[in-house]
Amino acid sequence: MGKDYYKTLGIEKNATEDEIKKAFRKLAHQYHPDKKTGNEAKFKEVNEAYQTLSDTKKRSAYDRSGSTQNQAGNGGYGAGGFGGFDSSSFEGFDFGNVGDIFSDFFGGSSSQNTRKRGEDIQIQILITLKDSIFGVERKVFLTKTNTCKTCSGTGAKHDSKQNTCKICNGQGRVQQARRSVFGTVNTVVECEPCQGSGKIPEHKCTDCKGKGIKDSQSEIVLQIPSGIENGQTLRMNGQGEAIAGGSPGDLYVLIQVDKDSSFLRKGFDLHTQKTIKLTDSLLGTFVTITSFDGEEKLSIPAGTSNGDMLKILGKGVKRSQGTRGDIIVTIKISTPRKLSKEATRLIEELKKEGI
Repeated sequence: MGKDYYKTLGIEKNATEDEIKKAFRKLAHQYHPDKKTGNEAKFKEVNEAYQTLSDTKKRSAYDRSGSTQNQAGNGGYGAGGFGGFDSSSFEGFDFGNVGDIFSDFFGGSSSQNTRKRGEDIQIQILITLKDSIFGVERKVFLTKTNTCKTCSGTGAKHDSKQNTCKICNGQGRVQQARRSVFGTVNTVVECEPCQGSGKIPEHKCTDCKGKGIKDSQSEIVLQIPSGIENGQTLRMNGQGEAIAGGSPGDLYVLIQVDKDSSFLRKGFDLHTQKTIKLTDSLLGTFVTITSFDGEEKLSIPAGTSNGDMLKILGKGVKRSQGTRGDIIVTIKISTPRKLSKEATRLIEELKKEGI
C-alpha cells in the first residue's frame, strides 16, 4: 500500500479535518528540526501526510488507491511547488525568510530588493484645547540615532579612499548557510563589514567610528493641525531612527489634549455652562461668554428654564471644509437660599398672579 499517512499522524481513517490539523500541529511541534526533540526526517513525513490528508481531493484519491503517485509526483507536495504549504500551522516556529530560500534555488535573492529601514519612534505630547482648535507649532528634542553629519553617513574620513570590501569582493552581499525544513541551504545576506556598500573606507570617520550613524539630539518641529482630536497620531516620515545603508524609520506623535476648565469638546462643538439669576431667567438679559476667540455676547431670552441650551454660532472647532462648530451654553439658574422680607413680599405677589 505504501506509506500509511493515517498511521504517521496517529489518527483514524474517519478523522475529521480538525482532528487532522490538531494531530499535525502536535507532531510538527515535537519533530521540528529547531527543537531539542527535533527529527528532520520525521518532520518531513508528518508534513507530507498532512499535505495529503488536509486536502479533500488528495485524501479521496489516497483512500481509493492507497498511493500518492498520481497526485503530483512529489510525495504529495503538489505541482505548484509544495501543494498549499500552510505556514500558519507552524505557529511559534522561525522558518527565516522563505523568499530567500526559494530565490537561492532559482539563482537570486529577494533580500536584494529589500532596503533596510530604521526603527520607528513613538512619542506623546500634551497640548491645550485651544491649540487643538487652532493648531500650533511645537518643537521637541529627541536623542536618537541619526546619520553622521561629519561624514554624511559614508563612515569615511573626509577625502578618504574607498577600498573594495575583501569579504564580499565589492558585491555587498555574501552567502550564508541556513538550516531549514528543506535541509541546509545557502541564502544571500548583506555583508556586515561594508554594510552592503561593497566598499570599506581606508580611514574611518573619527566622529562615528566608521558606522555612518551616531546617537545625537535632534530638534524636530511639529506642525499640529487645527481640529486635531485627543488620541490622534501624527506620522512624520523619516524622523525615526537612522540605520547605516538604509532609510530612517518614522516618528509617530500621539496627541493628548489637556482638559479645559471652561469647555468640553464634543465633535466640532464646545460645551460650557453659564449660571444666571432667577430674575434674569424670567425677564431675559445679556451675558458675556469668554471664548477662545475673545468675548462673546449671548442673549438670554425671557422665560429661559434651567438646563436650556443656547448657541454661539461658528466659534467651535474648525472642520475640514473650513467651517467651524458652535459653542453650546447650558443655562444654570441660581436660586437664592434666603430672601429678605421685601423679596418675600414681592414673590408672594407674583404667586397671586400665578407665576
